[in-house]
Amino acid sequence: MKIGVMGAKGSFSEEAGRVYAKKYLKKTVFSIEYLITPERTLIALENGEIDLAILAIENSTMGVVMVTVHAMAAHRFKIERVFPIDVRHYLLVLPGLKKSQVKIIVSQDPAIQQCRNYLKRKWPKTKIRLYPDTAKAAADLASGKLPKECAVIASRAAAQVYGLDILESGIQDLKHNATSFIAARRLK
Repeated sequence: MKIGVMGAKGSFSEEAGRVYAKKYLKKTVFSIEYLITPERTLIALENGEIDLAILAIENSTMGVVMVTVHAMAAHRFKIERVFPIDVRHYLLVLPGLKKSQVKIIVSQDPAIQQCRNYLKRKWPKTKIRLYPDTAKAAADLASGKLPKECAVIASRAAAQVYGLDILESGIQDLKHNATSFIAARRLK
């Protein structure tokens, strides 16, 4: 089984795909296709390149994930299930980088919105830059595509996958920050 997710390796969408496969499909053998955007994920589903699409649809802090809604409006598919996962955000940096050295914080808009009060309180003068995906930001920081003075908002899994340090944990504004995902299948 190929599961397509709207994120990179280490993304919350990957986590949702793994949760869905194990909990609802009772599968232990599957592969994850990292398609980054809802649009690319739904195109891959329609083209039969993946068996299942996992798409973030709503978050308890920021509401509906509009980029997913817009992509859904342009494609045909069948919703198999809507399910939540708990989303905890972490501030990640290159190994050894200190808080005082951080000049810019990079992440996907939904992650930034889920941490906006934290950012205003703890990082009021730091530049915030939008990125297509939380885990992609972590990957690009680790590979040197982003400046070394960057911090990224991403998952604990992204820190582990890309060898980044966790500067701060649980930075989301709500203690219980859930995101609902859709598991979708191709129409036959």
